[in-house]
Amino acid sequence: MSTVVSLLGFGCRLNHGEPNVTNANPKFIFFKMDRVIKADLYRYDGLTGTKGLLRGLLTPGFRYMYIVRKISKCRKYSPMWLLYRVLLRRYSFKFGIQIPYTTQIGEGFYIGHFGTIVISPKAKIGKNCNIAHNVTIGKANRGRLNGFPTIGNNVWIGTGSVIVGNINIGDNVLVAPNSFVNVDVPPFSLVLGNPCKIVPKDNPTDRYIEYILE
Repeated sequence: MSTVVSLLGFGCRLNHGEPNVTNANPKFIFFKMDRVIKADLYRYDGLTGTKGLLRGLLTPGFRYMYIVRKISKCRKYSPMWLLYRVLLRRYSFKFGIQIPYTTQIGEGFYIGHFGTIVISPKAKIGKNCNIAHNVTIGKANRGRLNGFPTIGNNVWIGTGSVIVGNINIGDNVLVAPNSFVNVDVPPFSLVLGNPCKIVPKDNPTDRYIEYILE
C-alpha cells in the first residue's frame, strides 16, 4: 500500500491549489480528496471517504479520472507530473480511454463502462455528466462547425454516440445510444438517431444521472 500511495499521491498540490508538500506523509496526501474528486467518487453509488476511495480505485473509469484530476494539480514537468503522465498513458492503453488531462471537465464526471472513449483536449464538459463506452467527442475540421463541442451540466451520453464540431449542448440533455450530434441542442432535450432528432422533454436524465454530491 505504501508504494501505491507514494506513486499516486505524493508531491502534488492539495485542495484549493495548496503548494507541494514534499515532507508530508504520503498516505495523508494520497487520501486527501478535493471537492472535484469527492464529487467524482460519489457518482459511483454514493462512495465516500477513504474506504470508498479504495473501492472506487478498483473501478476503471474512476481510476482513470482520478489520475487525470491528480496530474492537473501537479507542477508541470515535476517528478510526480511525469509519473502521472506515465500512469495515464498506461491506463489509456489498458482501458481504451483517451481523455487528456487538459480537457475541461466539471466535477461529478461518471464513466459507466470503459472502452474506446475519445474526448478532444479542447472539448468542454460541465458538471455531473455521464459517458458510456464507444463515445467520441471531437473536432470538426472545416465549415461553420469547425471547432469543438461545449457540453453543459447533467448530460447523459449513451453508448456509441458521436458529438463533433463547434456546437453547444445545454443542461439536462440525454443523448441516446448511437446518436450523431453536430447541431446545437437546447436544455431539457432528448437527442436520438443519425442524423439526430431533438425532442423537448422534461427531466430527460431523471433516473439516468444519480448520486450528485450537494
